[in-house]
Amino acid sequence: MKKSFKVGDHVGWNSEAGHVRGRITKKITSAIKFKTYTVRASKEEPQYLIKSDTTDHLAMHKGAALTKLRRKP
Repeated sequence: MKKSFKVGDHVGWNSEAGHVRGRITKKITSAIKFKTYTVRASKEEPQYLIKSDTTDHLAMHKGAALTKLRRKP
């Protein structure tokens, strides 16, 4: 079963710098340019634009790389 997320979901992922957390700001369903590379997303294999919780850094990831985090009360 593929992981599916929506805008506003709080997610975490592993990066070279360690564990990162952020909020999904956009679901990408077609090929686009992001920074210096082409993101080959599709409706069947979307990718997600995520803004880090601690910095203004934006990242793009496939759903398989993300883990949905529980909201704090």
